Amino acid sequence: MLADYNAAVNRRQFFRKSGTGLGVAALSSLMARTGLSADAMSGMIPHVAPKAKRAIYISLIGAPSQIDLFDYKPELKKRFREDLKTYLAKQGERLTGMTSGQGAFPLAPSIFKFAQHGQAGTWISELLPWHAKMVDDICIIKSMNTDAINHEPANQLVYTGSMQGGKASIGSWLSYGLGSMNKDLPDFVVLHARHSSPHSNVQAISSRLWGSGFLPGKHAGVALRSAGDPVLFLKDAPGISRETRRQMLDGISAMNEKSYAALGDPEIQTRIQQYEMAFRMQSSVPELADITGEPEHIHELYGAESKERGTFANSALMARRLLERGVRYVQIFHRGWDQHGDLPRDLASQAKDVDQGCYGLIQDLKQRGMLEDTLVIWGGEFGRTVYCQGGLSETNYGRDHHPRAFSIWMAGGGVKGGQTYGETDDMSYNIVKNPVHIRDLHATILHQLGLDHERMTFKFQGLDQRLTGVLPAKIVRDILV
Repeated sequence: MLADYNAAVNRRQFFRKSGTGLGVAALSSLMARTGLSADAMSGMIPHVAPKAKRAIYISLIGAPSQIDLFDYKPELKKRFREDLKTYLAKQGERLTGMTSGQGAFPLAPSIFKFAQHGQAGTWISELLPWHAKMVDDICIIKSMNTDAINHEPANQLVYTGSMQGGKASIGSWLSYGLGSMNKDLPDFVVLHARHSSPHSNVQAISSRLWGSGFLPGKHAGVALRSAGDPVLFLKDAPGISRETRRQMLDGISAMNEKSYAALGDPEIQTRIQQYEMAFRMQSSVPELADITGEPEHIHELYGAESKERGTFANSALMARRLLERGVRYVQIFHRGWDQHGDLPRDLASQAKDVDQGCYGLIQDLKQRGMLEDTLVIWGGEFGRTVYCQGGLSETNYGRDHHPRAFSIWMAGGGVKGGQTYGETDDMSYNIVKNPVHIRDLHATILHQLGLDHERMTFKFQGLDQRLTGVLPAKIVRDILV
């Protein structure tokens, strides 16, 4: 029955087979004449001269408070407890269900001290002392804004370009557009760093944020585990030798090739490639995960926790090791940044968790000559409100979600360090200068890696899908070298 099914060719399969048979032959002939490799012809030709070869996105799930970390508003201390109910009504912004029923919206100034650092005198919170040391290496964007006010759609927008499910993630687009620099490791790797605060409100995340969506499955992010073997089934089963394993894969591959020749389903090729990648990772991943060879001064750079699997510092060190071995894109997820209450306690813990690890990563890349062609992005899905959610005291408060204005930073990969970009009003509520939408961030990331966000498309359901969608998006050229 299977043979009969494979032998049957309908009209759609005929055209599909023609495209993967004669078309491939013509393409091979073209490559031979132009001297381009098969990889170069699979979408891996930059549209513009790239400044970066690789990227790391440090994703702070839950949304860090810009007012308490980067967006210094000293005049707010004079307005402690001022009810912003009338002010908010004039802004015309919808509120979340968590605060919409509050009778009052008391203004909550940050209780943390700020100081100026670096050549430009950039204001940094006391919660980030290691960031203060590297402020000349990073560009702080204070004018980010987004369309979503709740975590799930906001995270999907940040990491896939759309609040709707089923879209391809940033890392998948980069894998699709630029391809691999190491055939023994995935193009796109995801690391999950645990948070230290036992009180943190931890937002759930899912593989949608690193999935390939409509792109071929081989471009999805591969998540490395923070405990046990980094990848399940890393070791061969007892009694199975590498030679036997190789023979098994060769047999499976031969059967899959026959199915592909009959049906032309590109996901069959994805399956073949995944089997082969898994086989190669059995050798490459153990070496990658073994950090015993890292010198002590590197651990001192990242912090003592860099020796402990699953910590943020260890994830940052692993990210450098992955990039060093040719991984194109690394995403570090660190949850617990959703401070609706007890913000001073929990934000301090979260900031301490990532502060030195970020410093160590930037300095490590810098001393290896990798920062100039590695783009680093740090940030959450939206910001936090200037008003307090729930009770307010002089030492304790919480903040609700705020999509209109928040802060992120970028470094390396052709981004000018030692600068801030964009401004908010006196209450860190509205942007008054140089707004940057999430779509603009995406366009800039793609541009720095050599891809034009308007030309980087994939045909799906009759549409030319793009990371930046159909609404306007601009490259933030003022922050670039």
